[in-house]
Amino acid sequence: MSKPRVATVWLDGCSGCHMSLVDLDERLLDIFGRADLVYGPLVDVKEFPEDVDVCLVEGSVSSEDDLERIFKVRERTKVLVAFGDCAVTSNVPGMRNPIGVQPLLECAYIENADINKGIPDRIIPRLLPTSQPINRFVDVDVFLPGCPPHADLIYTLLDDLLAGRTPEVAGARFGR
Repeated sequence: MSKPRVATVWLDGCSGCHMSLVDLDERLLDIFGRADLVYGPLVDVKEFPEDVDVCLVEGSVSSEDDLERIFKVRERTKVLVAFGDCAVTSNVPGMRNPIGVQPLLECAYIENADINKGIPDRIIPRLLPTSQPINRFVDVDVFLPGCPPHADLIYTLLDDLLAGRTPEVAGARFGR
């Protein structure tokens, strides 16, 4: 029997949730002794694979690239986890929403630039009008809040999912 396939995805966020995942320390050996890590910033795979059993998605949907990625992830994943407050509520990336895209870009790339003043049109992904939690675009199976979620919660969630149990993690919500 093959091992469950686990992936992680990093959208618009700070990587704190992935840092908390790394804080599992030796428990990572337990989790990835029972599952294969098939995609994420910790592995060198360029394309999100088919048939992923569990995917932890960190960050909010803030750009056209994020939107394309979350649709692909949902299509190819059995259990999608909104991993951390940015994925659950849009948290810090959502703080840009009242400002608007154009004023934000002007502030970052013109007003506060010392050289090469101008908004890039090829380097950064095109921003959406607002930054939104992932459940605004796709069905989410498990919501794991926290900024970032504590390593113990991440371990319990993954341990339960890999054992085929419904996760019993304080603060987590389940359902579509």
